Amino acid sequence: MHRRSLFAALPAAALLKLGATPALANTESPGQGGAPPPPATLPGFQPEGADRFVRPDVHAGDRPFGASFATRSAAMGCNGAAGTAQPVATQIAIAILRRGGSAVDAAVATNAALGFLEPTSSGLGGDCYAMLWDPDRRAVVGLAGSGASPRGLSLETVRSRAKDGALPPHGAVSVSVPGALDAWWTLHQRYGRLPWRELFQPAIGLARSGVPVPQIIGNYIYRNLRAFTKPGSGVEETANAMHTYAPGGNAPREGDVFRNPDLAHTYSLIAEGGRDVFYDGEIAEIIARYFKRIGGWMTRDDLRRHHSEWNTPLQTDYRGVTVHGMAANTQGLATLQMMNMLEHFDLRGMGFQSAASLQVQIEAKRLAYEDRARYYADPHFAKIPVEWLISKDYAAERAKLIRPGKINADIRPGNAPSHGDTTYFTVADPNGMMVSMIQSNFRGMGSGLVADGLGFMFQDRGQLFSLRDGHPNLYQPGKRPFQTIIPGFATRGGQPWMSFGVMGGDMQPMGQQQILVNRIDYGLDVQAAGDSPRWHHEGSSQSMGEDAPGMPADGLLRLESGVPDATRSALAGLGWTLAPSDGGYGRYECIEHRMSGQDRVYAAASEMRADGCALAY
Repeated sequence: MHRRSLFAALPAAALLKLGATPALANTESPGQGGAPPPPATLPGFQPEGADRFVRPDVHAGDRPFGASFATRSAAMGCNGAAGTAQPVATQIAIAILRRGGSAVDAAVATNAALGFLEPTSSGLGGDCYAMLWDPDRRAVVGLAGSGASPRGLSLETVRSRAKDGALPPHGAVSVSVPGALDAWWTLHQRYGRLPWRELFQPAIGLARSGVPVPQIIGNYIYRNLRAFTKPGSGVEETANAMHTYAPGGNAPREGDVFRNPDLAHTYSLIAEGGRDVFYDGEIAEIIARYFKRIGGWMTRDDLRRHHSEWNTPLQTDYRGVTVHGMAANTQGLATLQMMNMLEHFDLRGMGFQSAASLQVQIEAKRLAYEDRARYYADPHFAKIPVEWLISKDYAAERAKLIRPGKINADIRPGNAPSHGDTTYFTVADPNGMMVSMIQSNFRGMGSGLVADGLGFMFQDRGQLFSLRDGHPNLYQPGKRPFQTIIPGFATRGGQPWMSFGVMGGDMQPMGQQQILVNRIDYGLDVQAAGDSPRWHHEGSSQSMGEDAPGMPADGLLRLESGVPDATRSALAGLGWTLAPSDGGYGRYECIEHRMSGQDRVYAAASEMRADGCALAY
C-alpha cells in the first residue's frame, strides 16, 4: 500500500530540513490554500491532489426528482436526527439519542469523537459556540465557549513576534485558552440526561481501537504536518505533534487506520474528573508545565479563570423568517446585516444563480465585512454598536450603495463599525431540542503545539487579534480574540425551523447567507440548498492581516464550477476578478424541523464537500 512516508524514520529536528514549503493559506475552510506538492525527489512522493479525478466535461448523474444538482435526498425521521462532517460521528450521535440522551448529550459525545476523528478541524484545544432551541423556554439560547489570551503575554511581546503587521499563524504566541471542554460541561449541566462519563466512552473506544482515515481528513493531516515542520514555521517544538498524528513518521492517508491512545487517556481523565481536571487539575498542570518548557505564556491561572457565557442570540426578520446570529465576540452579526440588506431586493425575480442575484449578494457581503473589520470584538473590552448595525434603518442606508449592474468602487465601513478549519454539527432529539454547534482550532489543526502525552493540539485563534492602535479588537492580555466560528439557527412563526451551519472562516456568514437565500427566496429543499453552487468573495478590509499581498481593489471572486457559464461571463463583464476555484466554500450540515399534522418530522442534510453524512430515525 502506498503511504505518505514523507516523515518516515526522521526525527522531528530532521523534518525541518525537508524544504521550504509555505505555510497553509490563511484558511479555516478545507480546500483553501495549503502547502504545494513536495519536491518529486522526496521519498514516498505523491503529488498533492493526485487522487482527485477531474473531467470538466463530465457532470453528476441525473436525479429523477428535486434539484438536478442535488447529491441525495434529505434523511428524514420523527424521533431524532444528526448531521456531522464524519460518518462515524453521526452514528455516535444517533446512538446517544437512541439511549435516551438529549440533543446536548449527543452533541457533546459527537464533539468529543470529532476531536479524534477530525483533528484537522476540531479538538480539546479549540473553542466552541452553540445555539439551541430550548423546547421548555420556547426560545433560542446561545453559549459562547471562547478562551482569552494569556494574561502574561503583553502587547509589546506580541508585536515583537508579528509578521507583516499580524500575529504569526503558528506557535505559542497565537494560543488562547481552550474553551471547548467548558462549553460541553456547561451545556451538559443544564441540558444533559445521561451521566457525563458515558458521553466520552465512544470517543475513548475509537481512539484506542482506531478508525480508517477518510479522504479529506487524511489529506489535511498531511498538509498541516508539512506546514508545522517546515523551516521558519514558528512552532516551538513539533516532536509531540509528530508523535500524535504521524506515529512512526507516517502521516495517515485515506484508508489507513489511525489511533490516538494519548487522547483516549486524556478523555478518560475528563470522563471521571469533569471540567475541573482540565482547567484546574492534572491536565491543567501538564499544560502549564509544557508551555513553560517551550517558552510559551499560558499558565494554570489562565486556565482556572476560564468560563463559558450564556447569551441571548441576536436576531432579525427576513421575509417572514427570524434569523438568529451568535452574539459575543463572533462574526454572527454579519449574517444578519447581509440579510437585512438583501431584503431590499427581489432576488426571486432576478433568478436563481443569475448574475444579478449573485452581484447583489456579493455587494451585501462586502458592505457587511467592512463593518466586521472595523467594529467586531470582545464586548467586555469594547463597546460595539450592535443595535445600529443590526437595525433596518442602517440596512436601508447600506442597501442604497448596492447596484445589480455595477461594482461599488468605494466600499467602506458605515458610520457607526480570512479563513481557518472548523467542524460544524447539528443534533435534534425526540423532545424537540435542536442543537447547532460549531467548534474549531482555527487555522487547520491549530498552532502546531501538542502538550506532553495529551493527544490534542492547541488552537491558534489568537492570530485574529488586531495590532492596530485604537481598534476594538486590539490585542490585550486576558481578552478574547475576534471569532469566525458561528452556528446558525432560524425560526418561523415562533417555532424552530433550521439548525444549520457552514464551516470555513470568513466563508461562514457568506455561506449562511447563501443557504438562507436558497431556502427562502428560491424554495430549494434542505439538501439542495447546500448542494447548490456557491461563491466566495475574498478581499474585504481586515484588521487582522488576513488578506494576501497584491489583492485587487475589489477583491477576488471564486465561483464553483456549477455556476452557469452565462452568469460567470456576466460577472466578469462587470469587472470582477475571477480566481480559480480552490475548494474554499465551506461545509454544510442542517436539520430542518417541520410538522406533519401532529407529527414532528426532522429532515437532515449534509453535502459532498466533506466526508460526513446526515442520518435520522
